Amino acid sequence: MTTMKEIAHRAGVSVSTVSLVLNNRDEGRVNADTAANVRAIAKAMGYRPNPLARSLRTSRTRIIGFVSEEIATTPYAGGIVLGAQDAASELGYMMITVNTDGRANEERQLAALKRYGVDGFLYAKMSNRVTTAPGGIAGYPTVIVDAVDGSGGIPSIAPDETRIGYDATRHLIDAGCRRIAYVGCAEPMLAEGLRLEGYRSALRDAGIEPDDDLAIRVWFNQPALDAVSRLFDERHPDGFFCFNDARAWYVYECAARRGLVVGRDVSVVGVDNHRVIAETFAPQLTTVELPHYEMGYWSVCRLVSLIEDRPLDDVTPPRTTAPLPPFDADGPVSIHCTLIEKDSVAHHAAA
Repeated sequence: MTTMKEIAHRAGVSVSTVSLVLNNRDEGRVNADTAANVRAIAKAMGYRPNPLARSLRTSRTRIIGFVSEEIATTPYAGGIVLGAQDAASELGYMMITVNTDGRANEERQLAALKRYGVDGFLYAKMSNRVTTAPGGIAGYPTVIVDAVDGSGGIPSIAPDETRIGYDATRHLIDAGCRRIAYVGCAEPMLAEGLRLEGYRSALRDAGIEPDDDLAIRVWFNQPALDAVSRLFDERHPDGFFCFNDARAWYVYECAARRGLVVGRDVSVVGVDNHRVIAETFAPQLTTVELPHYEMGYWSVCRLVSLIEDRPLDDVTPPRTTAPLPPFDADGPVSIHCTLIEKDSVAHHAAA
């Protein structure tokens, strides 16, 4: 294991200087070039701080609590947890993940995490919504993930839902579509209204007046298939923006029943980049990828910036599909989601 003494010897500085730099207390005390050199040498030598020793010096455990009631039941949780774990590991933190199933269980889990001495909390939801952090984490640095704090006082990150609808619809418009349908979600969700708003805004910006008869909201199974079928027969759309990839299946099915080819006769854009769906459809589905990994990574970085009261200027963000917002951003943060172009959109000259 590389020690501060070895780094000091290689850098030609004192051990106390190395300690100041590696504990991020060098500002105003150590020459900037010297600090940069120490960090470069520490990285090259594979230095890893001793968590126990650091916790004794700083009264921090370098443990983060990740709390959600849906981790065990939601397929997208893996991306958020993976991004959070990667960031925690790079920043020298350990993350304990707990799944709750109701308020009483949540309070027990929070109490257990506090007994471990966590430095802060991530409070995650697995679909964008307005939420309230539990009272049990009051006073702790906290970041809300894939949701917005109802009180407005806790930093949060969520997808830019309006931009999702706008970008997906704009992509269809740019491909030459003019009768663009929206296959939405009948469940009352925050994302539903915002994606519909983005859809309508993109149409208006292109000089196309939104037609309410082209926008439907469906659940699943036969009723959804029947609703999309009526949309085909009564309104004859040439493009479809679907609330998610799962609802795009009904468009593929209805097109096939009518002898139409997706990607040639009709165009389809979904949301999620759900691998089981988007990559197994034929043709593969053009879709807007939700930034689960990015939200997890950013949330840990934002939390650590709160815990350590510093901007994390020394952290180099990983290459991600969606660009990461600044780690010191205040208030609710929206992340711009990336459209993944595949084969389900036919490109025709605009009329």
